[in-house]
Amino acid sequence: MDSAVYKMIEVVGTSPDSVDDAIKTAVSKASATVRQMQWFEVTQVRGNIVDGNVSQFQVMVKIGFSIE
Repeated sequence: MDSAVYKMIEVVGTSPDSVDDAIKTAVSKASATVRQMQWFEVTQVRGNIVDGNVSQFQVMVKIGFSIE
């Protein structure tokens, strides 16, 4: 069995549509500069309210990746 070392980053994804879209946005944007991503964990969910309606979903996501 090979030994591995992992690193974790935190990013915030946003979407006007849903929590799922906010997660996908966070992972997609991170993948542009981070290689070997393997898992994510949503640690916070929050959003903005405008005129009594949800206007934006925000999620804080931890992303784990292996170090090459």
